[in-house]
Amino acid sequence: MAKSEPPDAADTEFDDRSLYVNREVSWLAFDQRVLDQAGDPAWPLLERVKFLAIHSSNLDEFFMIRVSGLHEQLDAEITEPVPDGLSTADQLAKIREIAQRQLNVAAHLYLDELSPALADAGIRIRSWSSLSPELQAAARAYFRTSVFPVLTPLALDPGHPFPFLSNLSLSLAVQATDPKTSESRLAFVKVPETLARFVQIAIPGGISDAPVTDTPIDLLALEELMENNLDDLFPGMFIEAAYPFRVTRDMDLEILEDEASDLLSAVDREVRRRRFGAAVRLEVAPRIPPDIRAMLLNKLEIEADDVYEVEGPLGLSGLMPITVLPRPQLRDSAFSARVPVQWQEALDPFAAIRQSDILLHHPYDSFTPVLEFLSYAADDPNVLAIKMIMYRTGAKSEAVKALIRAAENSKQVAVSIELKARFDEENNIGQARALERAGVHVFYGTAGFKTHAKALLVVRREGSELRRYVHLSTGNYNAVSAKIYTDTGLFTCDTNIGEDASELFNALSGFSNKSEYRKLCVAPVRLRLDILEQIEKQTERARAGKDGRIFAKLNSIVDKRVIQALYRASQAGVQIELVVRGICCLRPGVAGVSENIQVRSMVGRFLEHERIFLFGPAGEEELYLSSADWMPRNFDRRVEVMFPIANEVIRRQIVTECLTPIALDNCRVYEMDSDGSYHRRRPLPEEARIDAQMHTLDRVRRNRPRSVNYSRSVRPLAMK
Repeated sequence: MAKSEPPDAADTEFDDRSLYVNREVSWLAFDQRVLDQAGDPAWPLLERVKFLAIHSSNLDEFFMIRVSGLHEQLDAEITEPVPDGLSTADQLAKIREIAQRQLNVAAHLYLDELSPALADAGIRIRSWSSLSPELQAAARAYFRTSVFPVLTPLALDPGHPFPFLSNLSLSLAVQATDPKTSESRLAFVKVPETLARFVQIAIPGGISDAPVTDTPIDLLALEELMENNLDDLFPGMFIEAAYPFRVTRDMDLEILEDEASDLLSAVDREVRRRRFGAAVRLEVAPRIPPDIRAMLLNKLEIEADDVYEVEGPLGLSGLMPITVLPRPQLRDSAFSARVPVQWQEALDPFAAIRQSDILLHHPYDSFTPVLEFLSYAADDPNVLAIKMIMYRTGAKSEAVKALIRAAENSKQVAVSIELKARFDEENNIGQARALERAGVHVFYGTAGFKTHAKALLVVRREGSELRRYVHLSTGNYNAVSAKIYTDTGLFTCDTNIGEDASELFNALSGFSNKSEYRKLCVAPVRLRLDILEQIEKQTERARAGKDGRIFAKLNSIVDKRVIQALYRASQAGVQIELVVRGICCLRPGVAGVSENIQVRSMVGRFLEHERIFLFGPAGEEELYLSSADWMPRNFDRRVEVMFPIANEVIRRQIVTECLTPIALDNCRVYEMDSDGSYHRRRPLPEEARIDAQMHTLDRVRRNRPRSVNYSRSVRPLAMK
């Protein structure tokens, strides 16, 4: 799939570095907004703990991917220019300053607010010294039977070299003295990732890593349990102290596809090799002795600026299991997702889609119709072929099971699997092999490009004709993430979209120089050019004295050419509203450049993930959904799809549920200032709090279809 557009062209009109926000700094700004939610007492307590764990996990990924890449640039002496002008060394220094500050805030938030609040609510994360003698005895017994057999003490001496410490591994550096010789010794003990990070203590009945419903719940961190039972690991030695530390490594895949005759095997090898990536961060407790710190720096081959001191537990992502403890009153209330009436009342999914296009707005709408559609197609004797793009489907995917069943039912099944979906590589490799064993034609997209589009095509015989049914989405075919990510998916049997989908799959499985589609807009073929043309149309309208409007809701804006086009549109008078969840390298409100641009970001109960683009004033707008953000990687190095929404009912639904609530929100939305910083909207004293996501959820609840007992057999009877 070749690119048909020219390389980026410099625009000297907007060369001023002050017009751009550094990408890495903007990523960290999003992490700060997540951290803000952990500090917001308006959330239920366990939701605050979840936000704290998510912040830690996000920061881990940032170091594994972005910081590791900057280190590689620095080591290779590559001075890759960035629009804001910061050098690689400057970016790393800025990252250190921001990341250390966030780690400090997170640690104090946990120690001073969340841990005491959890204790008040009956979830007590105990220290060893606070345990009664009976609880300590139970903990020791648990350690001996359930932890000790898993541990491997690793001495450090001439006969025992420095051990390999895997990515995100938490370890203890143990100082011990031999009473016979007074010799001081050093060893490492890795905290096993196969065991629960927190173990639950209960008397009577001993200690267990499975939570019970009785209050209170007493928990002990696994590393603290280990630290206070090290005499079992080092018998006859005097344990002086133990110091926790945590290592983060480069986890980005590097695959030379031109040299890989078998991409599946190449990715498999690289995933196995990835755990040995270079260290990029060392987290330590402030009390760690200087000599041990220096030794770790030397052995891990990192600099002092790569060390981060952290009060309290290291790796707060380990708090996530606590958020699912049996305390529903400390979490967001559950809700039942909507199923469209049209879907419920139709005889089968195909009849529902023939009636009219259907939009699913997750997580407010159930993901079940997508799985039902695929399941019906797998069993329907009139279905001849199923084609699907899979990026992240999750483990034990029902979609994969349906595809395997379809192949067993002698249908033509072709699946594009993105093996390089970051951190899902192993899962996708396993699914690819399972599909191949079932006879599914599995292909891995186009060399040099990730296939990030989300599309499902079913070809069905109806009478003497063949009809194509298509599902296109902004999100993945993942039933788990569909419950926590906001995404939109469209079912249609539009003839033009169906023909486009067929040609897209043919381009992915074969080869094609096709650059024009009927209704779909495809990257890397010409998505950037289509976006630029839409922005230019609004710019020309404004220059002609007409109203011009652009609305975009997406995850990231990084592409310099698109940013410059938005600046020109703003100068012409186009009103531009951008809702950017994460990275935004554009600066709004700059005099003479971007006064007509507003940038907002929303962090709420659900992860904002949908991409919605609107061009034109009310009554004349063109509305699109897409899998792509406005980033160079999406335009140049990925297969992406943008598709139009023509159905007026669906257009109103998108505006009502996706656009309007954000404009009303006064508690979860952040507004970006011209200096690149963000300030949070707050309700005035006389105003009621409006949470955009809860506003949409309440609307769904109020307008829930009457057929509340809806259910449909997952595997239908054979249809004529």
